[in-house]
Amino acid sequence: MSEAFLVDGVRTPIGRYGGALAAVRPDDLAAHVLFCLRDRQPSVDWTAVDDVVLGCANQAGEDNRNVARMALLLAGLPETVSGSTVNRLCGSGADAVAIAARAVRCGEADLVVAGGVESMSRAPFVMAKAQAAYDRSVAVHDTTLGWRFVNPRMEAAYGTDQMGETAENVADEHGVARADQDAFALRSQERTARAQDSGRLAREIVAVPVPQRRGEPVLVDSDEHPRRTSAQTLAALTPAFRAGGTVTAGNSSGVNDGAAALLVASQRAVNRYGLEPLARITGSATVGVPPRVMGIGPAPATQKLLQRAVLGISDVDLVEVNEAFAAQVLAVLRMLGLPDDAEHVNPNGGAIALGHPLGMSGARLALTAATELSDRDARRAVVTMCIGVGQGIALLLER
Repeated sequence: MSEAFLVDGVRTPIGRYGGALAAVRPDDLAAHVLFCLRDRQPSVDWTAVDDVVLGCANQAGEDNRNVARMALLLAGLPETVSGSTVNRLCGSGADAVAIAARAVRCGEADLVVAGGVESMSRAPFVMAKAQAAYDRSVAVHDTTLGWRFVNPRMEAAYGTDQMGETAENVADEHGVARADQDAFALRSQERTARAQDSGRLAREIVAVPVPQRRGEPVLVDSDEHPRRTSAQTLAALTPAFRAGGTVTAGNSSGVNDGAAALLVASQRAVNRYGLEPLARITGSATVGVPPRVMGIGPAPATQKLLQRAVLGISDVDLVEVNEAFAAQVLAVLRMLGLPDDAEHVNPNGGAIALGHPLGMSGARLALTAATELSDRDARRAVVTMCIGVGQGIALLLER
């Protein structure tokens, strides 16, 4: 069995909803990171790429019709390169990386590009077809986030709690206090601010030219979502999803835009093209959990992954857990036996500060983890995420 190496990766800055990247189509965002990744690796024979696998959670608008294939063609990759789009909702980008690594490890591929894209700003409204002639009550749904076209049987069996409501459920069931959530959110913002100020995050980012109605395009080269905030500001925010609740806009991730692309290669490809890998992708795992507490998914996914690898959480030097909500991250850390303020968990902040473009986030986390392993000269990292409708996913990376 071959080893799967994460060789290189790039990502766009993460834009706010309706913000700096809102004018850029998702297929163009994805094409941009593919083009830049190719540009960074000129020794690679890009006609030899076996597949491009991108995660995307929406796929209802400009990201329809297999956005991976559309993006690779727009990026100028050879027509002979195939493309596939995967949808595991919030875990789509991580799933793309796992799929690429499995293809390489089992010998079916030597070079695979994995990544993800989401433009939540440009997610369309969708309208159901009329159920009867002359029907005057056609439903329209916003596809940005959450349930739509709900099956009544699904609603009866599992409910249709929105994402923020599931975070409230987790906070209630795991006793995660508002003060702890706000403290975690502040740490995320502070760590991200340090990573921005030091240039650490800039090393992952490729600037995006954004067209203007008049004049030359404007280059967007830094993450737009982080906020320099304070404990007092966070404490003053009102609950966003439930009266008397604890989950606020300040201790939740954002609604965002962005794309990422990573190059995954076999040992044979590494040798052939003189590549310098950042890390090996040695395993992945997925689990299902109750939809109403979807946020706990990273805990059992990580446990399953580590059990397969015959490792414990103490053997992991770095954890990148997607910060959908502070409530669910804290519940997960406590389930794994990690302290709330662990330095090796999201050391450069996370989605509360950076934002969460659904299909992109898992790929971003893998790139961040691989880069951080190299910086720290550390051995192992776990990347893990919760997923809407009740799932978890985890990846294991090793130097």
